[in-house]
Amino acid sequence: MGDEAVQGTNEDATSCKLSAVTLGYWRDPYIKLMYRKSVRRAPEIHLGYYARVQGFRYLVDKVFEACDTRVQIISLGAGFDTLFWRLLDESKPIQNFIEVDFSGVTAKKCFIIKRNKELLTKVADAESEVRLSKTDLHGNRYHLVAADFSNIQNLKDKFAESEVDYQCPTVIVAECALVYADSVKVSGMLNWLASAFPSLVFINYEQINMEDKFGKVMVDNLSCRGCMLSGVAACKDKNSQITRFTSNGWESATCWTMNEVYSLLPQEDVQRVERIEMLDEKELLRQLFDHYCITVARKNSPNFNFDSVNFD
Repeated sequence: MGDEAVQGTNEDATSCKLSAVTLGYWRDPYIKLMYRKSVRRAPEIHLGYYARVQGFRYLVDKVFEACDTRVQIISLGAGFDTLFWRLLDESKPIQNFIEVDFSGVTAKKCFIIKRNKELLTKVADAESEVRLSKTDLHGNRYHLVAADFSNIQNLKDKFAESEVDYQCPTVIVAECALVYADSVKVSGMLNWLASAFPSLVFINYEQINMEDKFGKVMVDNLSCRGCMLSGVAACKDKNSQITRFTSNGWESATCWTMNEVYSLLPQEDVQRVERIEMLDEKELLRQLFDHYCITVARKNSPNFNFDSVNFD
């Protein structure tokens, strides 16, 4: 059941995002095309996803600012994420955008993209062709591929099919993806990435503080759903999140709990979303935020310095 249960977390996350977008927490005209089953979630869930999405966007924008040139983006465990289309709408200079996930997820996303002209027309220029198989899709600027990202050879092969540019400044994003993969394999993959790309940033959203009482309950709940957190050892605390990268060839890494991220987001917008729904008790939200984090790992080169990719 393991892989199927993990793939199921994608639809759950997309449903949560759709619920929050429907209420106006942030704008995403594409999420409703990816998933139509909207079930209204609790305010804590909406605020949690708001902080996650806005935190990621803030940092991705910082990468574009740091590079001042076209950027390559690779999304591991991409699910039904819509970042590519949202960045394109903002005219961000995207060199290449590669999404990687299990074949069960990419097959569904390929079908969704193929049947929605609004999505399909943007994966390639008008004069370029789109190549489609059951599980993979290739445009001239967007690629969706089925792969086990913890398998380096599998990843290399899919990168080659996706015309990856190893010399282009690259940002890799992952949301609750590494934690489901074997920690030894993830370490090997992170080490290979650091050696293969000279200019690289990794933005990772994941669980943290998993060894306290609240964290153990979270692990037990996921286990009951068939989701085994094979990489949970890296989610012990900030130090373990940082060391996962710095011990595998990355020059620096910084980790923030989501409580810290929430306090560092533009507070005028935070106040706006807090008025959307009444939150009777903030303690649960604080506990949830204390058990998720965003980590940024950096590998600078003579041409590109990513030290500014942080919350300031």
